[in-house]
Amino acid sequence: MNRLYRIVRPLLFRLDPETAHRLTLTALACFPRSRVPADPPELSSHVWGLEFANPIGLAAGMDKDGRALRAWEALGFGLVEIGTVTPRPQPGNPKPRMWRIADHQALINSLGFPSEGAEAVALRIERWRRRFSRLRLAVNIGPNKATPADRVPDDYALLARRFAALADFLVVNVSSPNTPGLRDFQTPAGLRAIVEAIRSAIPAGMRPPPILVKLAPDLDTEILDALGQHLIDLNLGGVVATNTTRQHPPALSAAVAQGGLSGAPLKARAQKMVRELYRLTGGRLPLIGVGGISGASDAYEYVRCGASLVELYTAMVYHGPGLIRQIRRGLVDLLRRDGFRSIGEAVGIDA
Repeated sequence: MNRLYRIVRPLLFRLDPETAHRLTLTALACFPRSRVPADPPELSSHVWGLEFANPIGLAAGMDKDGRALRAWEALGFGLVEIGTVTPRPQPGNPKPRMWRIADHQALINSLGFPSEGAEAVALRIERWRRRFSRLRLAVNIGPNKATPADRVPDDYALLARRFAALADFLVVNVSSPNTPGLRDFQTPAGLRAIVEAIRSAIPAGMRPPPILVKLAPDLDTEILDALGQHLIDLNLGGVVATNTTRQHPPALSAAVAQGGLSGAPLKARAQKMVRELYRLTGGRLPLIGVGGISGASDAYEYVRCGASLVELYTAMVYHGPGLIRQIRRGLVDLLRRDGFRSIGEAVGIDA
């Protein structure tokens, strides 16, 4: 897999990033059914009563419409977060809206939730769900751009109603930098309105999936402190930390003036937030660490900071799909080096 990607990558990098992304996803959607690689027992964990064969996930944004679920499983992911899915189809922001910053192993995007809409994505998941899969599936949900602010909770409710029976857990995206006004919901009152709307929408008698919230890395310490206890009071399933950042290092600010930055420059900021959230919640709230993971040591650092699970996306662009197996092998070596019998024993050890 790595050898093939080394051949293909120069060709893909001659294309604009969004075209390359679309072609890659089209190819992965045709991935043949294949034997899923077995995971070492040290990587298995239980979160929310669900068994995860390994803690390595695909972050939202790579497969917005759930087109390549079979491929992600075959490549060795333990979980996949598709989306962001919106209630109604929408094209997203005008192009160009994605840029590579290759010297920094980073991407900047201002996509703005391009989505086929809830119904198309749900039907695709239903077809995939007809066969057994060990892959855990999260659906990242967000409002349509045209939805008025006072109706945003209704958009989340509609999405929760459609995906509650299909997803292992839901991720509430209130942190995209590319949808005007969305980050204003990263407050106790804003989150409560959305979470209550979601819970009221889930059919009676159905066991609701865990509800996670995805936060921005740009929250200041005071806001994060105010949210800490509130996240527990809302009885949330956990937090995805973090989304992309609006704060571009000086070296990148001249390259692209707008959009969310992901990749290596985000790692330190995102890891700090994971550690702070773990401390604020006393380790009672499972965390998913996202940002700048490009190897086993990065993933392991997140786990030791307090993340029960980790996700990556940008590193796949630069290193290819073989990266997932490398991280799995490397994590096992690191756990054994430090005397841990399972990934769960290492969670939060450095928080």
